[in-house]
Amino acid sequence: MFKNHPKGLYALALANTGERFGYYTMLAIFTLFLQAKFGLTSGQTGQVFGGFLAAVYFLPVLGGIIADKWLGYGKTVFIGIIVMFLGYFLMAIPGMGMPVLITALFTIALGTGLFKGNLQVMVGNLYDDPKYKERRDPGFSLFYMAINIGAMYAPTAATKVMNYFMAKDGVSYVAEIPALAHQFLNGTIDAEGTSKLTELAVAQGAVFTGDLAAFSQFYIDQLSTSYNYGFGVACISLVVSMAIYLFTRKLYKHADVNAKQAAAKPQSATTVATETLSPKETKERIVALGLVFAVVIFFWMSFHQNGLTMTFFARDYTQKFVEGWSRIGFDILNLTLILVAIYAIFNIFQSKESKSKLISTGILALSIAGFVYRYMSLDPVMSSEPQMFQHFNPFFVVALTPFSIAIFAWLAKLKKEPSTPKKIGYGMFIAAAGFAILAFASFGLKSPAELESVGGVSDILLSPNWLISTYLTLTFAELFLSPMGISFVSKVAPPKLKGLMMGGWFAATAVGNYLTSVIAGIWDSSIPLWGVWGVLIVCCLVSAVFIFAVMKRLEKVS
Repeated sequence: MFKNHPKGLYALALANTGERFGYYTMLAIFTLFLQAKFGLTSGQTGQVFGGFLAAVYFLPVLGGIIADKWLGYGKTVFIGIIVMFLGYFLMAIPGMGMPVLITALFTIALGTGLFKGNLQVMVGNLYDDPKYKERRDPGFSLFYMAINIGAMYAPTAATKVMNYFMAKDGVSYVAEIPALAHQFLNGTIDAEGTSKLTELAVAQGAVFTGDLAAFSQFYIDQLSTSYNYGFGVACISLVVSMAIYLFTRKLYKHADVNAKQAAAKPQSATTVATETLSPKETKERIVALGLVFAVVIFFWMSFHQNGLTMTFFARDYTQKFVEGWSRIGFDILNLTLILVAIYAIFNIFQSKESKSKLISTGILALSIAGFVYRYMSLDPVMSSEPQMFQHFNPFFVVALTPFSIAIFAWLAKLKKEPSTPKKIGYGMFIAAAGFAILAFASFGLKSPAELESVGGVSDILLSPNWLISTYLTLTFAELFLSPMGISFVSKVAPPKLKGLMMGGWFAATAVGNYLTSVIAGIWDSSIPLWGVWGVLIVCCLVSAVFIFAVMKRLEKVS
């Protein structure tokens, strides 16, 4: 699985892991911060969230143009890391107002635009070498897995930092308090809400002196500050990412060449493709990419509900404690041990050397022993804070990637591997199935609008397994679509437009991300909860049908 790939893949993947760890640490708590700090409604939160994600994924178009025409990929990525650091630093300042927040978000988005797409272009350039050409799809799967390693640990990091600073101030996180506190301060709370807020304030202990107004403001301030410190984790992760990127440059330097730079070098000095396309061929490729971009808009509109309405669902409709086997999913060390065991098993079967098999067997035994010991030492009842659900998707990505690579390799040997466009289409059908799970679970539950007057938390709380099952299904969809889509762009994009076309992939993602706010707006309405998920099911199914309708055109260029 890890063999027969260019060494530069691992260098660039690790650099991306550090950056993604910081990004997803911030994203895990971002919407919760907006509502806790500023008292925004779900619709308003969705506008800010969707606008930020749209900028994050649209600005790679600008980054691609800059790299293609002027700076090259490597320098543009380097500048991007520095700009992102400045943005996260602003986010970490306690007590910041909305103007500073907007400035910070734009700075992060700009830095990401310079960094993200161009790093992936360099990964694609590594596979332009004929020696690695057939390993492009699994290579991007491994690269995508590295992204999710960073994302997997992010929610835990954010939660640990938050809880530490809240405990220092004598308070603990309770999902209902922020909304009720804002209602009390702005005078919109009713008698039932006041009674509930008083009960929750008393439970916080000595910080409540009988003055609800003082308690409400104190709690909002301390919770918001703890979120700010959580954002600060991203600054540290970017320093690590920068170090990896700079000190491993020799491994990928040959791929840091755009078409203009490649034309100025002897052919032997670079592995970047210099094929010449006719205007007709160039047009066919751009049109094909545009069709794929149209489909991924609706995937990302659906998928990135994980940081928005799915986080609201975790907060408002899901049990706050877990027992039994479900505890495994809320302990990051146990999840890590599971991953170690999975990769040890794969290495036992794939390694040709006895020594390697023996080492992997020992690692497997240690990971199983560690898992059993850790599980037995877990508390009988564990908390499940809403942001913690966001580590399930990256965990499943890392756990399932070796299986997906093995299955597709097996199909390739049988000459039955589906084309990349077909994988994308299958991914959309699977995404629809994921939201169907949530729709089924939501029947009979109150709409979010009906919960507003009581702090937004349902009197019927569902098992966390419903949401976990949805994340698992959406991960299958993601593995079919996202790394395959990036691979498709790197393979099909005209050589002189690689940066721009990779930027186009992210621009389509940006549109989808902005459309997440549409679903957040529906969340605020009186539509039944199952109807919110029903909208996403329809969008995914329509997109799947569309991509199969244009399949011949897509397969022609790939």
